Amino acid sequence: MKAVRIRAYGSISEMRLEEAPVPQYGPNDVLIRIAASGVNPVDWKVRAGLFAEHMPFAMPLTLGWECAGTIEAVGAQAKGLKPGDAVYAMPAFPRGGTYAEYIAIDAAQVALMPRTVSFSVAASLPMTAQTAWTVVEAANIQPGQYVLVHGGAGGVGSIAIQLAKAKGAHVTTTVSAANMPLARSLSADVVIDYKAIPFASQTRDMDFVLDTVGGATQEASWGVLKRGGVLIAITQPPTPDRAEALGVRASFVSTAPRRDALAEIARMVDAGTLKPLACHEYTLAEAAQVHELGQTASLRGRTVLRVSN
Repeated sequence: MKAVRIRAYGSISEMRLEEAPVPQYGPNDVLIRIAASGVNPVDWKVRAGLFAEHMPFAMPLTLGWECAGTIEAVGAQAKGLKPGDAVYAMPAFPRGGTYAEYIAIDAAQVALMPRTVSFSVAASLPMTAQTAWTVVEAANIQPGQYVLVHGGAGGVGSIAIQLAKAKGAHVTTTVSAANMPLARSLSADVVIDYKAIPFASQTRDMDFVLDTVGGATQEASWGVLKRGGVLIAITQPPTPDRAEALGVRASFVSTAPRRDALAEIARMVDAGTLKPLACHEYTLAEAAQVHELGQTASLRGRTVLRVSN
């Protein structure tokens, strides 16, 4: 099969589109013929070796951690799926391998994809939507609460806005001026151009803040939380001592793949209550170009690699 692999950590020059063995699937796995692979910032971070100390990856490594496609084969003990099913998935780290024509994944990390979207749109959802799902679940948002979502035009932020609204929250989000119409289309109640106005001057007494940015954004977020509020971050762990001093709670969330979450996300997409972002498609051979664009912040919306028809 064709796969985009690296044989050492480093720059995009390490990425090669080459022939690779079709992966072997175990008794609990399914083998998926991939139609499209989502592309995420974690992909170039792994490629660069930023996680190598704490999570070493075996080489050669096929990149990619979300996909959509069709099941080719099912392991003897895998349940709930059959050959021919159209599915989407996020393989657990460090397994990965969605920049390829086939992948073997634990069946518990795979669900039937939404029926109302293309393979490309479905492939853009598993990692970002499950991250947003995990964060909103951890925040235990209640009807009427005030929520601030940073990066509301991004993959995680856009889904988090919609999930929080579905729970009855009042949602404020920060985006660039160009993305304000998008954020409003997702039903955000208040949309702030973070480049024009300091968000901390426009918000206060938030019950929950989702920090997708870190750095100065996280630092300013402490001041907009009400006492007893919650800050959840996905890029930079918040300081527990700071949270305790302010009388708030804070946590850093990572996402484990879950079929039940994917199944519910698919249901909401098909019901029209969850709108995926528009996708920009590239070919598998253009993966290195996509990494270069992503690292220079030149990508907008969601990006996928189209693998097969």
